[in-house]
Amino acid sequence: MALSRGLRCCQRVFSWIPVLIITSVALWSYYAYVFELCLFTLTNTFEKVAYLLVFHVCFVMFSWTYWRSIFTPAASPCKKFQLSYSDKQRYEMEERPDAQKQILVEIAKKLPIFTRAQSGAIRFCDRCQVLKPDRCHHCSVCETCVLKMDHHCPWVNNCVGFSNYKFFLLFLSYSMLYCVFIAATVFQYFLKFWVGDLPNGPAKFHVLFLMFVALMFFVSLMFLFGYHCWLVAKNRSTLEAFSAPVFVSGPDRNGFNVGIRRNLQQVFGENRRLWFIPVFTSQGNGHYFPLKNRSSESHNPLLANEDMWEESDDGSEEGSLESESN
Repeated sequence: MALSRGLRCCQRVFSWIPVLIITSVALWSYYAYVFELCLFTLTNTFEKVAYLLVFHVCFVMFSWTYWRSIFTPAASPCKKFQLSYSDKQRYEMEERPDAQKQILVEIAKKLPIFTRAQSGAIRFCDRCQVLKPDRCHHCSVCETCVLKMDHHCPWVNNCVGFSNYKFFLLFLSYSMLYCVFIAATVFQYFLKFWVGDLPNGPAKFHVLFLMFVALMFFVSLMFLFGYHCWLVAKNRSTLEAFSAPVFVSGPDRNGFNVGIRRNLQQVFGENRRLWFIPVFTSQGNGHYFPLKNRSSESHNPLLANEDMWEESDDGSEEGSLESESN
């Protein structure tokens, strides 16, 4: 017991190593660009001021989105998806698998659940003891079920899901912008150092490596960002791209695809002025998502009033996911 607890503690410590690497590279790039390039190498005052202003805007947005991706808690299913004490007793006392499945089917009728396991059964997490909402998956690293889980990202040491997917996308986009700006403004001085037009010194090493590192990160980020843009346009998560969600009618990769405009609004919200700012604006609460084929929704009488299931046991509303996940 003590050994496993110690191993988990070590795992949590080591899981921060990728974040420390990214943070170290970002801090080094700040020093190299601001001090070695702008303050020690540039001689034109206007150019120096312009570079510093734009650089700090890019750096602040990059840092802000990275911070939100790391420290926004992964949202988990609300209490309505947990088994009640009586249901849990019934489920655990029942030894027949078919009877257990039927118990879950009866409970799921009260919830907006349309996806199924590969076997056709209601998706149930034995470790969290919850019925999984649509697009929810259990993360073995975070040891919890995550709403609209996309993947567990070691570079942010967090699950990317409903509560922080927008922040993750913005982090990728501002990281690319940060790399492009550095590469574009450093390029002429990179050439001057390379051919020997500028004197050798500490700045040469930093400028040369700034160029290489910026281009290297930009290329890798470009492919990752492009892939996630495609996922958003199709309204799929990374997990759903590899394994199509299963509905009553069978597997369907486009089951949640409701058109590009609505797909974008689900992630970024309806207010376009807030799309590029790392504040939570995603639609819904992560427990229910509109389906491409709404005919299956008509079989669930709960969706005649979609707000019914969001109420807590005492009748008061639980509020939006933004308050639940923060």
